Amino acid sequence: MRHGVYVREVPTSVLPPATASASLPVVFGTAPVNLSKRDKAPVNEPILCYSYSEAVEALGYSDDWKSYTLCEFMYSHFQLFQQGPIVFINVLDPTEHKIDVAESEIPLAKGVAKINQSGVLVTSLVVKLAVAGQPLEKGKDYAAAFDEDGNVIINRISGGAIPDSQTSLTVSFTKLEPSKVIAKDIIGGVDVTTGQLTGLELVQQVFPRFRLLPGLLLAPGWSQDPVVGAVMKAKSTNINGHFRCMALLDIPTDTIKKYTDAPAWKEQNNYTAETQAVCYPKLKLGDHIFHQSTQLAGVICQVDQKNEGVPYESPSNKSYQANSAVLDDGTEVLLGLDQANYLNGQGIVSPLNFTGGWKCWGNRTAAYPAVTDPVKSFIPVRRMFDWIGNSLILTFWQKVDDPANKRLVQTVIDSVNIWLNGLQAAGYILGGRVEFVKSENPVTDLMNGTLRFHVFVTPASPAEEIQFLLEYDPSYLGGLFA
Repeated sequence: MRHGVYVREVPTSVLPPATASASLPVVFGTAPVNLSKRDKAPVNEPILCYSYSEAVEALGYSDDWKSYTLCEFMYSHFQLFQQGPIVFINVLDPTEHKIDVAESEIPLAKGVAKINQSGVLVTSLVVKLAVAGQPLEKGKDYAAAFDEDGNVIINRISGGAIPDSQTSLTVSFTKLEPSKVIAKDIIGGVDVTTGQLTGLELVQQVFPRFRLLPGLLLAPGWSQDPVVGAVMKAKSTNINGHFRCMALLDIPTDTIKKYTDAPAWKEQNNYTAETQAVCYPKLKLGDHIFHQSTQLAGVICQVDQKNEGVPYESPSNKSYQANSAVLDDGTEVLLGLDQANYLNGQGIVSPLNFTGGWKCWGNRTAAYPAVTDPVKSFIPVRRMFDWIGNSLILTFWQKVDDPANKRLVQTVIDSVNIWLNGLQAAGYILGGRVEFVKSENPVTDLMNGTLRFHVFVTPASPAEEIQFLLEYDPSYLGGLFA
């Protein structure tokens, strides 16, 4: 028997949205992991970093960007654009990509010696007084540490086996060899024995590890390889079997030296997907040369941050951190507005110095001009559709396996419509709605537990062309007689 007053909770009829991260860069490449402060060098492991110091501590840093490609992105994104976080995935493995350096003599002055080579694996260092001598003991006879440039400094320890009068030491060691990293390492795969993921396959681990969705896929220094580009395209359209993002790629500037040759290279190598943004040429700031995709990611993240993370605004006509456009060898490329518009018309993002300094110039995905559907051809519209779709998945995952009844249908309709109305009120979309259409939900599908909701949404296209019509009006001549 029940006697009294009781309370029973019912599920909330409207769900707040779980919005997806739109611009989290996931960057693949090589890093000087011999400088890592971690106990174990991070190899084929997603590393989430919110600051430059955090990234340097985890992965090391070197100004040799051609050898260590992740350092370019680290410097650009954190230092120049002041953006974060970033997920880094280093594929340079000290156990594989290495070479042994034979014994050689280095000078010792005032108890200090220096190995003028980068990439030294300190654990492999062998120090002797002479070629035929016995190895000295680290921590007792000498101390070894890296300087700011990544070179190893050997310091004599007083009371050890190195005499005050010693003027040289014999050293041998193993060092990283970044040139042994090939495109296959970036592409990666799945170990059939252990099931371990490597390379681009690791994009599948980002969300399970960090609860953050990849927004941009990059591999500066590698994305100009057509096979790498193809795999990046495949990964961007199917992350964890549900999510989508954009891949930022570069056209090579060592072989493609004329801007007029870039569109043909793009077509021949199948850089034509709606989820790809393709860049040409490179950028230069001071002594540093950047892949344009690196700085495009910085611009995209800056624009998204300004808009509360909603990717509705184009990165085009926003400032790069550069003072020239260059080829791989540093040769300057001067693109006027006509030349930059030609590249834009072929679905290529270019830099332009027209008014207000160097800017990103181009709204179109790589699918343009073959595809003119605004969802597939405009970068901000494509990103908005990805962001809305990803957000819907995250929001309503909690409703999977609930009873497929009227309450569930109404909850989805009300929740989505309220969210879309909010986006419209904020100016992020022109309008949107969701409907549960009878013709799209046959009885057999409903019996089988499949429900389809039709979402109509219209993000604003970028104002790519603004025209003013000028006309001479003779009626104003009457003002001469007023």
